[in-house]
Amino acid sequence: MNKNRRDFIKASALGGAALVAGGAAETAALAAASQDRRTLEILVLGGTGFIGPHMVREALRRGHSVTLFNRGRTNNALFPDLETIKGDRDAGLDGLKGRRWDAVVDNSGYVPRHVQDSVRLLSANTGFYLFISTIATYASFTSANDEDSPLATLDDESVEEVTGETYGALKVLCEKRAREEIDEDRLAILRPTYICGPGDHTDRFSYWPVRVMKGGEMLWPGDASNSIQIIDVRDLANFTVDCVERRTAGIYNTVTPVGSYTMGHLLEDSQAVSDTTVEPVWVDEAFVERAQQDNSASRWGLFPIWHPSSGDNAAVSSVSGARARAAGLHNRPVRETIRDLLSWWRTLPGERTGTMRAGMSADLEAELIALWKKEDV
Repeated sequence: MNKNRRDFIKASALGGAALVAGGAAETAALAAASQDRRTLEILVLGGTGFIGPHMVREALRRGHSVTLFNRGRTNNALFPDLETIKGDRDAGLDGLKGRRWDAVVDNSGYVPRHVQDSVRLLSANTGFYLFISTIATYASFTSANDEDSPLATLDDESVEEVTGETYGALKVLCEKRAREEIDEDRLAILRPTYICGPGDHTDRFSYWPVRVMKGGEMLWPGDASNSIQIIDVRDLANFTVDCVERRTAGIYNTVTPVGSYTMGHLLEDSQAVSDTTVEPVWVDEAFVERAQQDNSASRWGLFPIWHPSSGDNAAVSSVSGARARAAGLHNRPVRETIRDLLSWWRTLPGERTGTMRAGMSADLEAELIALWKKEDV
């Protein structure tokens, strides 16, 4: 923790104590903290998708100045009062030339060449560069991973098409290009697991609490003790801005603690938040595998964020986040994530909420439940 951050926390604590004793001391302490915190000029590459807006809002909440760089095709009206430099990461970076920022947050880098070009252009004109990667960078999930585990590779490193098969390895190359272009003490790389919360466009986590709201019999994979790992998008945003403020360099897995959350917890929390009761139908892993093979699944699968306890993805939910927690990552209660997610979900138009982008349809679920009951007799 740097001096500015430490002094701000200390001043805040003093302010709280002064509120009890009298308002004058509180006012003086808070004023001193405000003057001590340095306002940063932050460039966000992207900023209008899912995770970007949360990072922008958190930086603004803390009093920093934010500039956006994007193509101007998504959520153009989201931050009308912020400077937006229009451009393209594919040879369209001219708008960034000659400009200086205290820090760059890169949450839209998927192609190594694009990341290399941006870091090379900006490294001399920024104090700190933060790149959002993914836990998909790890070579294998047959066993647990930490930040030093082997990484995925591509036979042909000239490939630039992002697919389910190339995504992780391309992110590895993005990280590599960034490290080649900027000093390691000025670079942070965050590797999130499944990101969830308000604004999620994938519905991978959202499928479960949204489905619970409807009540009735509900298909659940494996058993209640199966672990899952997620990261609330706002916790990721908070840690991102923390790293920028403190210049926290290094590589960090941003995940919930291993073994701290299960599918059973997800069921319990979802019911509590929505005040709805479901009748869970737990099906074994063999049945899940057959269901996935026999039915045309959504892009994210019939049972999103859950993975079987054996096989190639057995340890997807066993990624160590100890290093990030030691650096200040805080994971809010998942029940809070579910509450805010459902509040956001209820504001969406019917054409968006009518069909989930992950999970299964009501008809398919009913069909699978009937099949399971027949087989389980």
